[in-house]
Amino acid sequence: MQFSSVGMGFLDCLVGAEARKSIKRKDSDAGEAGKALEELRGSLYNELRTAEGAKRQQQRFCRPVVAMSFNFFVSVGIILTNKLVMGKVGFNFPVFLTLIHYTVAWLLLAFFKALSWLPVSPPSKATPSSALFTLGAIMAFASGLANTSLKYNSVGFYQMAKIAVTPTIVLAEFVVFRKTISFKKVLALVVVSAGVAVATVTDLEFSAFGACIAIAWIIPSAINKILWSNLQQQANWTALALMWKTTPITICFLVALMPWLDPPGLLLFKWDINNASAILVSALLGFLLQWSGALALGATSATSHVVLGQFKTCVILVGGYLLLGSDPGPVSLSGAVVALAGMSAYTLLNLKESKESSNKQIPMQDPVSKTKTSENGNEGSTVTNTTNEV
Repeated sequence: MQFSSVGMGFLDCLVGAEARKSIKRKDSDAGEAGKALEELRGSLYNELRTAEGAKRQQQRFCRPVVAMSFNFFVSVGIILTNKLVMGKVGFNFPVFLTLIHYTVAWLLLAFFKALSWLPVSPPSKATPSSALFTLGAIMAFASGLANTSLKYNSVGFYQMAKIAVTPTIVLAEFVVFRKTISFKKVLALVVVSAGVAVATVTDLEFSAFGACIAIAWIIPSAINKILWSNLQQQANWTALALMWKTTPITICFLVALMPWLDPPGLLLFKWDINNASAILVSALLGFLLQWSGALALGATSATSHVVLGQFKTCVILVGGYLLLGSDPGPVSLSGAVVALAGMSAYTLLNLKESKESSNKQIPMQDPVSKTKTSENGNEGSTVTNTTNEV
């Protein structure tokens, strides 16, 4: 019995020792995992503390397909929400609605700034203050005039005006940046514009004032897209950092535009909980639309972003016919299908050009140096073999 108790005690000691070792190993593994996670979080935080690092993170997580898909779905959501706000709610003040959008966006950006979630901006000397001021002012005109055009014109006439933005962007980029576009891309854009024109030709209702607003909107819209794309791709700006710098300027210009473009009666609007909630949802989607649009412009180009907007129109038209039973007519459907075909061709050409440019950036190895390297490698193997034989 004494021997048995001693054996059991010895066994308990062994088991206890092994259990303690196992617990220590688990604690060590957990500590290493926690340390690795803390290092990853620290490196990501440090990466966001520089403009170049923040731009790399944006390019890493928001590739062109992700950015344009994000912008597409948000655009569809805000169209439906704004139809509710303008129609059922009866909020017929487009510039003030845009002002609410940008004010909510600035408050959200200030909240991100307070929590150190906002990427840092490039050095002030890298981008002139005049460029940021111009972008903020142009953004106010582009957004305010767009919503005003939607109020006084039909969606079809609004899309017809948007077609004119494409050649305006191509011409402006050629004049300012000497940026050219291939003949195949020009043909694809012509097909897209013709298809959208045919798809929306049955819905061309406008007033004289609305037509003037639509025409006045074309140039600010083109310049807005070009500046957003150029500043992000050339000056290491991220979408959120650029929004933080330009939104206050946009708000000031929207306040100045309100008396000229909005009708009277704002103070008589019924601000109950339902109407305020609908407008707040529209404002949140407006922030997401501005952010996703900036991401798409930074990842692609101004022309591609316009094509994305026309793609949205055609998808809504065809989707309504296939899923909701709407009947836009064979002419509109044919135009939408032609436009979608042109957009597909334009996208394939973009992918082909980006692949060719990435291949050109890969340095080609000199065949002479490659031969020398192989000869050195053979000599090294001969020496090694000789040494082994000795």
